[in-house]
Amino acid sequence: MYKLFFQFHQSHLFRILLHYLFDPLNCSCALGYTYQMNYPVPANQVEVLFEVKKSKFIAMASFANSRESAMAVLDEVKQRYPDARHHCWAYIFGPPSSPVSAAMADDGEPSGTAGKPILNVLQHKDIGDVMIVVTRYFGGVKLGAGGLVRAYSAAAQQAIEQLTVREEVTLHTLTVDVDFKHEQFVRHLVQQASGNIADCRYAQQVSIDIQIPISHVEEIKQQLAPIVNQDIKDQQGGSPDLDSSDVESKPGHVDDTPV
Repeated sequence: MYKLFFQFHQSHLFRILLHYLFDPLNCSCALGYTYQMNYPVPANQVEVLFEVKKSKFIAMASFANSRESAMAVLDEVKQRYPDARHHCWAYIFGPPSSPVSAAMADDGEPSGTAGKPILNVLQHKDIGDVMIVVTRYFGGVKLGAGGLVRAYSAAAQQAIEQLTVREEVTLHTLTVDVDFKHEQFVRHLVQQASGNIADCRYAQQVSIDIQIPISHVEEIKQQLAPIVNQDIKDQQGGSPDLDSSDVESKPGHVDDTPV
């Protein structure tokens, strides 16, 4: 009888039962603490008016953390100012120090004179998940390429300076496959990194989804490398480079076009 109990105690089924008993609401064995990596994001929506040589530049800054939410902000601006010819914009998603996505659009202005200056403002501010749309009404005096760059930059700058911010939370998820004997070691590493076990799947081995601070990703990968059975899978993250598929720049010309 003792031998049978000992075998059951060492069995995979016993591990699953323990996880279920200690976490009955989540038998996938999620453990109850989460690392929170905070970064500032817009807490409100602001709109400012910048005027130069009778041209009006109306800048709206708003929270957006996906392409869909950013385009919703753009649609809102277009509905508010339907008679404007140019609605130029830029956004960044994710932490400002390492954004996961960025995009911009000149919307008919000369290439590089509108979307890029707006994006440049965002890239030099400590705010993530932000979308800025600058609507332009022509005032009768051409500004030239340099004047447009300065005007769009100034409008975006004024909008971003008036934003109030709140703290946003981000997590980085990795999937690791290890033998059963290494499961507790993985859990220990995650706990030491103030991370979270998001999910566990048991088969011939243990597949564990772990959520950890971005700053610890490479360190955790190095510590897990000797025991993983397959390459560690990144479920999120990657290069924060500008996604060329998100760049919308319509052909323009050297002089700005009257509206």
